[in-house]
Amino acid sequence: MKETKFRTKSGPDAPPHAPSSAPSNTAASPHIEALDRADKAILRTLQQDASISNVALAAKVNLSPPACLRRVERLKEMGLIRGIVALLNPSALDAGMLVMIGVVLDRSTPESFAQFETAAQQVSGCMECHVVTGEFDYFMLVRTKDSDSFNRLHAEQLLYLPGVRQIRSFMVLKQVLSTTQFPI
Repeated sequence: MKETKFRTKSGPDAPPHAPSSAPSNTAASPHIEALDRADKAILRTLQQDASISNVALAAKVNLSPPACLRRVERLKEMGLIRGIVALLNPSALDAGMLVMIGVVLDRSTPESFAQFETAAQQVSGCMECHVVTGEFDYFMLVRTKDSDSFNRLHAEQLLYLPGVRQIRSFMVLKQVLSTTQFPI
């Protein structure tokens, strides 16, 4: 029996690198209510190992391979599976230092936010950028090799981000938890 590996779309229809909006927390998504035990088992298993073959996944969730593949495709169409990726080891790739950066803009206008967001997407090693409430306007998560390389990044890129009044950097000393798995 031929084993199918799960693939994501590439090209213009591919899921964006970083979603522009988060799901609403105000009400349960109709997608969640439509999930049965097998759908949830598929999602839990793919979160643990997305490289699993369809045949192995089907056996693990007690479905036939064709039924399992149909369910995976339906979960993708529903938007519950955005993509399938490989999680890389940052230290092995000379990006072992994680820095959280709080950014305050000098103006709170749609134009200044848009200019900053466009520029932030070009910052080397920027893994995430979030609009937040409170003292800062944004938090960025940046990966770099070490403090010297972060210092260069700060001098060459961060200081030139448009509309920035203040940048505060927090170098991570120890990562206590980092997961990509949602509880299902």
